[in-house]
Amino acid sequence: MINFQHIRKVAVLRALQLGDLLCAIPAIRALRRQVPHAVITLIGLPWADAFVRRFAHYFDRFEPFPGYPGLPERSYSVRDIASFITKMQDESFDLVLQLQGNGSIVNPLVALFGGKYTAGYYQGAGYRPSDDLFIEYPSHAHEVYRHLLLMQHLNIPQQGTQLEFPITGEDKDAFTALQLPIRAGDYVCIHPGSRGAWRQWPPSAFARMADHCAALGYDIVITGTADEMPLVMEVSRSMRHKPIITAGKTSLGALALLLKQARAVLSNCTGVSHIASALNIPGVIISMDGEPKRWGPLNHHTLSTIDWTHTPDMDLVEEQLTSKLKTAISPLDQQRFNSVDYVFQSG
Repeated sequence: MINFQHIRKVAVLRALQLGDLLCAIPAIRALRRQVPHAVITLIGLPWADAFVRRFAHYFDRFEPFPGYPGLPERSYSVRDIASFITKMQDESFDLVLQLQGNGSIVNPLVALFGGKYTAGYYQGAGYRPSDDLFIEYPSHAHEVYRHLLLMQHLNIPQQGTQLEFPITGEDKDAFTALQLPIRAGDYVCIHPGSRGAWRQWPPSAFARMADHCAALGYDIVITGTADEMPLVMEVSRSMRHKPIITAGKTSLGALALLLKQARAVLSNCTGVSHIASALNIPGVIISMDGEPKRWGPLNHHTLSTIDWTHTPDMDLVEEQLTSKLKTAISPLDQQRFNSVDYVFQSG
């Protein structure tokens, strides 16, 4: 096994998106505790340079991943891959961690890094650089536990399963600059976007739940990226109430602050759901990919995950969302709910 006293340089390959990286943080937290003085480099997609800066207490350096045949996350150039491998070999890493996936594609690549130790996952009879330091990919485990199982195999003690999302002074400045006409706790965030269309709950469904929250007296804030603006506008047009639209206007950190101060959040199961989980924001997450046990939030007391592929029940969503909104509310808010409930019962 690994002699961690001699580990000074670590490379972590995880060239994926925000939610993927957030779910790996509990494992990285354990790794950092195990090798407090090592230089840990994240090898990730270009956007993740900002992620490394946000998580500077865990990562020391960032290395952009150039792409690789068989991986869909970005296009690649064969020459870039060759120079990248040479650079990784020149780094002389003591430990290389393959957290990219089941290893069927990237295990030969990480072997070429030439680390003193290489650990990660393999699948079936697939290739792995080391018999002792690789585990068979735990495909049915939650994404957080998947990586903690690898840490356990490497004799790295767990340091909790909770996610994190540090808020910076820059985030606060960016949020303040938005000058949104909202008050903390008086609005609900609706996030309809997702990287894959198959993960998107119908806009009409988001609109119906947004109107439900608006009828309870909450402002509705629809969040998203600039690319998601057509979807955001479709939700807005389907609503009876007028929402506040922040899509395309927020940095990632400002979005996190916007979510943090919301009464609740309603989202597909995306990176936003993991930010909400990290910040303990109440709400409901709709799982459209049929994998809530892999990607759903672990803190079930604040976030409810509904598997829409098995339970396409709007009444259940409304019930769960209302329950989250009623949690730890003020007497004034309680009057608001009682009044609206009476109207519903009388109507």
